[in-house]
Amino acid sequence: MTRGTFEFGKTYVVRPKGKHQATIIWLHGLGDNGLSSSQLLESLPLPNIKWICPTAPTRPVAILGGFPCTAWFDVGELSEDGPDDWEGLDASATHIANLLSTEPADVKVAIGGFSMGAAIALYSATCFAIGRYGNGIPYPLNLRTVVGLSGWLPGSRSLRNKIEVSHEARRRATSLPILLCHGISDDVILYKYGEKSAQSLCSSGFRYVAFKSYDGLGHYTIPREMDEVCTWLSSKLGLEGSS
Repeated sequence: MTRGTFEFGKTYVVRPKGKHQATIIWLHGLGDNGLSSSQLLESLPLPNIKWICPTAPTRPVAILGGFPCTAWFDVGELSEDGPDDWEGLDASATHIANLLSTEPADVKVAIGGFSMGAAIALYSATCFAIGRYGNGIPYPLNLRTVVGLSGWLPGSRSLRNKIEVSHEARRRATSLPILLCHGISDDVILYKYGEKSAQSLCSSGFRYVAFKSYDGLGHYTIPREMDEVCTWLSSKLGLEGSS
């Protein structure tokens, strides 16, 4: 199988229990699937959100010695210092944008994720700001917010140059609220990579970045963190007091 032809797995949808005001794609971590994302999100007190939880393609992953598992892109080391798999990043970011492109015009769209899913969410944020994917194809969505838990920012080294050259890109970067959460005890994606990702976004022109750290938290999510995510989404997507 050649690169770029990986098939995405099953997509799970959690329907809104109230009036549909926003649709959010949520992206799982390495080796996981959309079903477990949907089970986590189903329990959140956000009745106006429709959640779309896709499953990444199964592919050989370099960091696992070529062992195949679900991964949004190939990764040689779980940090911003590794080489970027631009083709894989673009394929996943495109698949995600396509899933959101059929939502009604009055519904706000956003992207969130955990670990490698957070990396793709942040990569999508940079595509939105620049106005195109890494391969030059125009980015089609008007993202309202992006959330990344325990993740990192792919392509951080070249990001600033791509945003500085365009007034429109600077304007979009400034207007996009991004929430990053990271456990200080994370031993998979080290806390320093989360922190550095936040700094890279800020120095590239993303002015609206909140970085929350959690004492004693490893590479997983906790209810207190998900409460913070709910509060963030309600305020940034204007969901308060709506039924």
